[in-house]
Amino acid sequence: RQNFDRGAVNRVILLTDGDFNIGVADPAKLKDVVADKRKDGVYLSVYGFGRGNYNDVMMQTLAQNGNGTAAYIDTLNEARKLFREDFASSLFPIADDVKIQVEFNPATVSEYRLIGYETRLLAREDFNNDQVDAGEVGSGASVTALYEITPAGARTSSDPLRYGPRKPSAPAPTGELAYLKIRYKLPGQNTSKLIERPIGGRDIYPSVQAAPEAARWALSVAAFGQMLKSDPRVDPSFGWTQVTDLAQGARGEDPYGLRAEFVQLVRAAGETKPQGD
Repeated sequence: RQNFDRGAVNRVILLTDGDFNIGVADPAKLKDVVADKRKDGVYLSVYGFGRGNYNDVMMQTLAQNGNGTAAYIDTLNEARKLFREDFASSLFPIADDVKIQVEFNPATVSEYRLIGYETRLLAREDFNNDQVDAGEVGSGASVTALYEITPAGARTSSDPLRYGPRKPSAPAPTGELAYLKIRYKLPGQNTSKLIERPIGGRDIYPSVQAAPEAARWALSVAAFGQMLKSDPRVDPSFGWTQVTDLAQGARGEDPYGLRAEFVQLVRAAGETKPQGD
């Protein structure tokens, strides 16, 4: 509080194992304390250490309610990456309360689902509500949202509606797959700005292999998570070998060897958790 500067970026860096036993220890009260400081313009970065009693849920809760980020440090390489390569992006925000909304064209997409973000979903009406907290994006950082879609006319996983889909108030422009909206606030401001653009044929790649490296890497990580959860929506023909090959082909520059470590992790998971278990 004594060092708070209204004209600067104010951030608390917390290094902990998540086992709070001094001062405020109740999770609900901690959440309220962090949320109050967020309203005053104080950001929070949480770095977790330790094993056994490490409380990952607490770390995520504090970060999400404190306009911050959370990371777990288990190796020297991970520490180097977080405190060298990624430190600037985690310290200096360029956009606050970033919200993403995607509206799919029913003429081209019959069904869709968002992969991940279970703890960060917003109600549709909250998109335009500047009072609702959302995520922050730091300098040089990026955000990825993955949707799985079923093209119109293809076999769907759900039964058709008895009374048919709700008709749009106006016909969708030909060739549009979806419409993207992004809201964000400049740091220190209370009113959001809006970016919007259609997603059309020029944004579609003919195959996964033709997609950019970053997209293929994100897809491999998401697929790994779904495989670990034994998600029934994963195609039976897509197994551990396919996840490994996808990740291996998208390693790119890997100065800290973290992507190589991920590939080895996928291989180990495939050996200990056969597909379907």
